[in-house]
Amino acid sequence: MKLIVGLGNPGSQYERTRHNAGFIAVDRLIARHAAREIVRSKFGAAVVETRLPFNCAAGMPGAAPSSPDDRCLFMKPLSYMNRSGQSVAEAVRFYKLSPTHDLFVLVDDIALPCGAVRVRADGGAGGHNGLSDIERCLGTAAYPRCRIGVDAPGIIPQADYVLGKFTEAQWAAADPALNKAADAADLWLKKGINAAMNSVNAPPPRPKPPRRDPGTEDPAGTDAPKQRGAEAA
Repeated sequence: MKLIVGLGNPGSQYERTRHNAGFIAVDRLIARHAAREIVRSKFGAAVVETRLPFNCAAGMPGAAPSSPDDRCLFMKPLSYMNRSGQSVAEAVRFYKLSPTHDLFVLVDDIALPCGAVRVRADGGAGGHNGLSDIERCLGTAAYPRCRIGVDAPGIIPQADYVLGKFTEAQWAAADPALNKAADAADLWLKKGINAAMNSVNAPPPRPKPPRRDPGTEDPAGTDAPKQRGAEAA
């Protein structure tokens, strides 16, 4: 069993808020893999269990591999953000999971701009109450997580900012990033955390310079303008 958790707050008033980026990403994974499955209430969370069309990756290189499994539990804790850890810990204990190998958390991050996504194998909470509570309940910070950028709050108090909805401009950048976060979770399921980090965290390739038509090249190689007016263009 693999456990993928999206962090957020329950209730219609929190839909499409910045703090619910994890919920949104998990909903997209459910739409991909478990659209026909029933959403149940378990571990104080909304959960969907499904079988995937592939066996999930075993442990990280160098670790004792677990048995191949195609089951995955998608989870959205319903106890509000700062108490998310209880649901996660209950599921980990019930299924006898390894946080290092079997848990993947999707979460918003004000330290990243909208449109940015970062995957880590472990790390600190960075001031995020949801991650802090998961670390407290599990007794470890050694679990993979995917951080989804929501921009810094600026002069707005942080609590008010993260509980506010994305602006239209922010959503234009966040929408594809949420798909990228779901892609990262998929890659973690199929190939493991290193593959997810290498793919998502890699810098974008530099654009290739446009090819020139050899017949139009400047023989002197200076591209000097033929008219003085071009100097001011």
